[in-house]
Amino acid sequence: MPRGPLYQDGYRPHFAGHETFPLRYGWLKKAFDAVQSTESRDDNKSVFTGADAIARFGVGKNMVASMRHWAMASGVLSEPDGRQRIETTSLGRLFFSNNGIDPYMESPDTSWLIHWQLSAHPHKTTWFWAFNHYPALSFERDMLARGIERLAHELGWSHASAATIGRDVSCFVRTYVPQPVSRHVSYEDALESPLTELGLIKPVGRRDGFRFVRGPKPSLGMYVFCYSVADFWNEHSPNVNTLSFETIAHEPGSPGRVFLLDENDLVDKLNRLEETTDGIYRWSESAGLKQLIRERKFHTEEVLNRLATTVNRELYDKGSA
Repeated sequence: MPRGPLYQDGYRPHFAGHETFPLRYGWLKKAFDAVQSTESRDDNKSVFTGADAIARFGVGKNMVASMRHWAMASGVLSEPDGRQRIETTSLGRLFFSNNGIDPYMESPDTSWLIHWQLSAHPHKTTWFWAFNHYPALSFERDMLARGIERLAHELGWSHASAATIGRDVSCFVRTYVPQPVSRHVSYEDALESPLTELGLIKPVGRRDGFRFVRGPKPSLGMYVFCYSVADFWNEHSPNVNTLSFETIAHEPGSPGRVFLLDENDLVDKLNRLEETTDGIYRWSESAGLKQLIRERKFHTEEVLNRLATTVNRELYDKGSA
């Protein structure tokens, strides 16, 4: 029996909002700045919808809507229910404010964190399904779309037409796969999304063939990995202090799934968590049981504060080189 949030009663699929544009460099910073400058107003939603929005952002109406979508989906902005306002989040302020640690996404840690925000939670259906439920490593756009169409039919999702799902799948691929460089596409345009640099999906020989790249992720920093474990644990099993290796490796929304880690690579990172967390997390393989033990609940805010120090040091060293 399939499990996970997509299969729960009341789940509402989401296949739109990006206007077919993948996340682009600079968009999260622009969206954050626009909201932060209007946050004192009770009706600041108009920053994205008002007549001056196109002039403010310097792009077309559809791109403005896409900017808002990506900032909300990645947790940089939030929209309280029942209110006509948009707010910055603690994550957004930490990374994208004027004194933020990485407003222009120069560190791989920032891109990994945004990937986690998009793909470890079910608010973006295609992203969550592709990384957590798709049963093979290789795929074509049509194969991915047909799989989601079958799921929509089985679960009775309304407003999930083939055309809508197809556009979402196309945007998903462009978020992670650079376009081929040609005389019509420059190197800068080919890397339209910062998440292409993570190398999670690669094109293969066929014209429309792709594969998920499972295995080591050298650029995935330990504090981002620690954040993913804390976030998943607090969401999946908040009231227990042990988490099995099987859960961390294979449960929908888990670090093993979302980061496409092999079991050996995952064990290596879990082994290093004790040092990373000063003993809050401890990896154990005693009595034949592989599990992660925590001394207390580890809040994601704590992890982000530790991550900030690492990213600041990394970017300082890069600037000094």
